Amino acid sequence: MKQPSPQARWEHRTQTPLLVLALGFAVAYAVPIVLPDASAAVHGACKHAEWVVWAAFAADYLMRLGLAHSKRAFVRTHWLDLAAVVLPMIQPLRLLRVVSTLMLVGRRARMAPQIRLTTYVAGSVVGLLMFGSLAVLSVERDAPDGNIKNLGDALWWSVTTMTTVGYGDHSPTTGLGRLLAVGLMLSGIALLGVVTANIAAWFISRFERDDLVELAQTAAISELTAEVRALRAEVARLGGVPGAAGAAGSFAAPAPEPEPDPAPGAGVGAQGGPVQAGGGAVSAPTP
Repeated sequence: MKQPSPQARWEHRTQTPLLVLALGFAVAYAVPIVLPDASAAVHGACKHAEWVVWAAFAADYLMRLGLAHSKRAFVRTHWLDLAAVVLPMIQPLRLLRVVSTLMLVGRRARMAPQIRLTTYVAGSVVGLLMFGSLAVLSVERDAPDGNIKNLGDALWWSVTTMTTVGYGDHSPTTGLGRLLAVGLMLSGIALLGVVTANIAAWFISRFERDDLVELAQTAAISELTAEVRALRAEVARLGGVPGAAGAAGSFAAPAPEPEPDPAPGAGVGAQGGPVQAGGGAVSAPTP
């Protein structure tokens, strides 16, 4: 049995801790936005928690890079992980920490075979809605012409934007807010496409299973019919009736054996006894 590589073992062991850290990052990111009037200590703790989570994901990336057989191939195939780790270091791109966390958690979740596509899509939808609402609220709350001032407005805007409905009652006015809107629109279209394709694939696989069952039944009936025909032909051959291949169970009755002829010159007495030739008749025994 093939043993998993050190990189695979590391990813398996760190999957649950990184998911817990991602949830901690979500709480640390949401608290200052939902509670802007919280104390400076709370805001500071949340900021430090964000950097701790980012450092954990960066350390995880470096560890997997060190365990990889080919460093160049790892960097080439995991460039999203690298971008998610490097971009949040730039202070003007602080908002990308939420995007980077989603990317890293999503890639690690896809590595787990027990996570189904439906669960992944549902988690992505919920995560994008919540993080999109928090992100647009953080950049639009203090905008002079902004109309997204609370979490309810932000959540309603995220739902209408992600489903590409776009009522227009709430809309971002800043450049960063509009960039978030574009990202939510594209994400919503992609997730709806994945859900539609998943449903279509389920129906197609169901129809294919039904067709396979029907073909198997037809083949079994054909085979049984051929066996019955062969059995009828064999029965007719053993019965000795020519031309009766279609009539099963037709047997010819055997002819009776002829009785032996009496000896020459022998007659039959009155009581059925034999009479010797040249001599007198033999009298029948007295009863």
